[in-house]
Amino acid sequence: LVGLDTESKQLISNRVAATLGLHLHRLPIEILPQQSSELETFARLWERETRLLPIALYLDVRDVEPVAPTDGATQKTTPLNRFLSRSTGLFFLDTRDVWPGLGQTTIFDVSSPTLAEQTALWKATLGPAAGDSPPKLTGQFNLNAIAIRRIAQTVSGEELTDEKDLYNRLWKLCLSSTRPRLESLAQRIEPKVTWDDIVLPGDAAILLQQIADQVGQRTKVYEEWGFSRKTSRGLGINALFAGESGTGKTMAAEVIANNLCLDLYRIDLSAVVSKYIGETEKNLRRLFDAAEDGGVILFFDEADALFGKRSEVKDSHDRYANIEVNYLLQRMEAYRGLAILATNMKSALDQAFMRRLRFIVNFPFPGPAERKAIWQKIFPAQTPKAELDFDRLGRLNLTGGAIRNIAVNAAFLAAMKQPPRVTMSLILDAARAEFRKLEKPVNEADFRIIEVAGAKP
Repeated sequence: LVGLDTESKQLISNRVAATLGLHLHRLPIEILPQQSSELETFARLWERETRLLPIALYLDVRDVEPVAPTDGATQKTTPLNRFLSRSTGLFFLDTRDVWPGLGQTTIFDVSSPTLAEQTALWKATLGPAAGDSPPKLTGQFNLNAIAIRRIAQTVSGEELTDEKDLYNRLWKLCLSSTRPRLESLAQRIEPKVTWDDIVLPGDAAILLQQIADQVGQRTKVYEEWGFSRKTSRGLGINALFAGESGTGKTMAAEVIANNLCLDLYRIDLSAVVSKYIGETEKNLRRLFDAAEDGGVILFFDEADALFGKRSEVKDSHDRYANIEVNYLLQRMEAYRGLAILATNMKSALDQAFMRRLRFIVNFPFPGPAERKAIWQKIFPAQTPKAELDFDRLGRLNLTGGAIRNIAVNAAFLAAMKQPPRVTMSLILDAARAEFRKLEKPVNEADFRIIEVAGAKP
């Protein structure tokens, strides 16, 4: 059973075994004996049980590379081939790809239902209350029949006020169902900022809105208007965010995720990139496969470390480094969802990769007008503040990230004062410390409070 849809594979296996009057047992490949003597004993015991009892075996080998024994299989893969060659009976092999060297084998390609089939399943399980929810759900989430029925059954037992309430509940359940297991490779970010919180030049803001709009309209353009029947490549949406540290790249990714009500995962490149040959590709494959069901925006921070220029091949390390970049280029084109890459060094990225990007959004260093707007939005409404000179604060040559650090530090300084409120004096004290931290020159005249007669402190 070849493919990524394990739930459907298990359903098929159970149905076939039940039809044949067999009891199905599951064996993860990790617990298959590795030593030859133990494997021979296990194979003999299984042969005995199959002759005495009506049983079949489901072997889960999704995370093992399909290498034939004649091609120099590793110690991890050869026990499976030896066990199957010494055993009789019915075996269901759950693999990602076709596994060679297994003898008499019937191959079934198991994939999720098509978008039309998913829409029909949603309508059938939800009934008349479905409204226009099914097309919207299938446009974002790639679910199998089992997951659709499970979500529909969960919603059927809840009290919902109207069609919009039903749609919101279904969306949240789909997010939970498709949330990938990426804890070791990525960190899930809870997006809280909105369009009102971010300050960008007009052209960058327009591009961000276009990215969000394209994610929301994929079904109409690709399926209803037929673009998916013209080509199978490049149907995903990818974007590059380029700019200095602190100019708002991560914040922009959060804004898009919040706007689309999707999960945002920041990729931990230290966990993905490996010095061992072939391991980086395996980690990337796991990453993209886990995110294929939708509901996820992949955010590659410091992307130049992973998507750097391919170099001239001088030794085996250069060759395998280039293979990693080539693999990334292919997976980025095939990925159905939204992938965002952020870099401080746009020039370090491979040009072949740049050509495959749908959007490139430049995040410039904010000017005085942008800095003033950031200062006006940086403090929450609940924060007690004195009258602040935003024009003067806007003249401080800082990025949005540095402004946020100053605002937080000034708030903590204010919390220790009586009365507790953020004042210009505290903000300038925090700004002076931020300048020193960034090793920027400090002109004390820029941080001096000018007393005005009759002015409120």
